Amino acid sequence: MLIVLLLNLTSTSKLFSAKANPRLICYYSKALLKELKNTGYRREGGYGRGGFRFGGPKPVEVGKEYEVRISEVSRRGDGIARIQGFVIFVEGAKAGEHVKIKVTDVGNRFAKAQIVSRSLEGEEKKGKAD
Repeated sequence: MLIVLLLNLTSTSKLFSAKANPRLICYYSKALLKELKNTGYRREGGYGRGGFRFGGPKPVEVGKEYEVRISEVSRRGDGIARIQGFVIFVEGAKAGEHVKIKVTDVGNRFAKAQIVSRSLEGEEKKGKAD
């Protein structure tokens, strides 16, 4: 099957015959695999977005509360916080806020949380500036 792929995908199909040199087949199969990797093909899942998978135990657990700073806002309008690099989407939070959150769901790549309380730290800074 690999030889068929090589014949279809390489312009050097003249090199392959019924008595092809095994070294040439090995060389071209490595070149083909390298080319497939460069075009986005992945052995594990075929074509598609690779994405970041957070390996090992997650730094957050469902039901626990954490204090975080919202660094940015997602396309859907949820605040984005990070704990040890793990992304947490916080419903109704705004960028720059310091909030206490409760994690409601933990997935492979991110978690979802709700605000328990907003920190007064941000409001105190506004008061000092006035």
